[in-house]
Amino acid sequence: MATASHGGEERRSIACEFEGALLISRRLFAYFMLTALEAGGPIRALTLLLIFPLLWLLELVGLERMALQLMIFVSTAGLRVDDLKAVAKSTLPRFYLEDLRQRAYQVFSSYEGKKYVVSCIPRIMVEPFLKEFLDVDHVIGTELKMFKDCSAGLVASPGVMVGARRLDAVLSITEDAEVISVGLDSGLRDQTFMLLCRERCPIPPEENSSPLRRKDYPKPLIFHDGRLVAHPTPLDFLAVILWLPLGVLSAFSRILVGILLPYKMGLVGSAVTGFRIRAQFPKAQHAVNTPTSVGTPNRRGTLYVCNHRTLLDPVMISTAIQRKVTAVTYSLSRFSEVISPIPTVRLTRDRFKDGATMRSLLSHGDLAVCPEGTTCREPYLLRFSPLFAEITDNIIPVAVTAEGSMFYGTTVRGHKWLDSLFFLMNPRPCYQLCFLETITRDQRSSYEIANGIQQLIGQAIGFECTNFTRKDKYQMLASHDGADTRR
Repeated sequence: MATASHGGEERRSIACEFEGALLISRRLFAYFMLTALEAGGPIRALTLLLIFPLLWLLELVGLERMALQLMIFVSTAGLRVDDLKAVAKSTLPRFYLEDLRQRAYQVFSSYEGKKYVVSCIPRIMVEPFLKEFLDVDHVIGTELKMFKDCSAGLVASPGVMVGARRLDAVLSITEDAEVISVGLDSGLRDQTFMLLCRERCPIPPEENSSPLRRKDYPKPLIFHDGRLVAHPTPLDFLAVILWLPLGVLSAFSRILVGILLPYKMGLVGSAVTGFRIRAQFPKAQHAVNTPTSVGTPNRRGTLYVCNHRTLLDPVMISTAIQRKVTAVTYSLSRFSEVISPIPTVRLTRDRFKDGATMRSLLSHGDLAVCPEGTTCREPYLLRFSPLFAEITDNIIPVAVTAEGSMFYGTTVRGHKWLDSLFFLMNPRPCYQLCFLETITRDQRSSYEIANGIQQLIGQAIGFECTNFTRKDKYQMLASHDGADTRR
């Protein structure tokens, strides 16, 4: 690494281009589509998709800068700055991480000096990710013109951050410090930034396309938001649009199967609609948790404790054991209550009242509880609230995984009443439940029991246990505690 002395003190800087260097792909359409969809809505996203042929034509004739300005305008014009920042903080980081180039990141992160990243993407869209995950000191990106608290969709001076303008911006900040650039050793047309830097650290072509592995992420990705599972490239997003009518039909057919069919036919009916449900029971099956015992329920109900993937978790437990289970939740929309095939009861977040409610429900039948208090998409378990361990002596842990290839069935900033519908709109959604051995309460405290069950569930499905809570999730993604959300 190059160094330069300034008043007897060594000063060094490292600069890296974001798209095409740190990111594997130089195609930026997906990131603008995510911004348009999550911050602006489906009409704006559809508009961006419709102008893609024009964007492609502009790039084909060498007018990449004009194409970028057009994408910026369509995806950001008129949007509130707070909404753009929220999407950049909660939705875009997952997609950036999945496209992060392993070799470039290794070189960039190993350097201990000042770190600079230059991008033609609007700075407001990349700065939260770069500073939180890559510890970047300065982000130099395209600046947007603002009108009051909204984006005008226009590029501010000095314009789109491309070519020699990138190096000028870096040098204006680093002053006389020597700059080392990280980039690709390839025949790409625009290598102005690499060529003008005093020292270069090129990445060989054979190492260009290896994405950073999840275990090597600079920090764990536990929380994120947004409805789309896959990168919304033009073709992928077009597939989503074309699937929507059939997806809505599939979702409502799956809802009707759950409401109208008896439990013994529920699994078959779900399979016919493409909904896969897999349940695994302990080898030493007990009468309390096997589907063969549905006709002889206990005098006192059974408490099922599961990790929380979507609102459908208690419904899947009921389907697996083939009898009715009551679900308790802190907040539930009227729509979710209407389409639920099982009884739902709202809790108040008052420990004593909620404990009494759960004991009463358990005395009349089976009860399903999700002690995390909120959903988590990634393979992590949030801290389990110990209240469930205080209301009964026998607990059946249930390890749950839920998969969808197109839509997430959870959201923080979106319309939560549509969560279940979005999950059921996936082409072939899949639920897997692993019923574990019954846990009997002993001399341990409720906190110890809750932590022990969290670890058992984590081991059963390979999830990592954390101490994060619902409040942590909502503070990170939406800057509030999530107490007033309605699902």
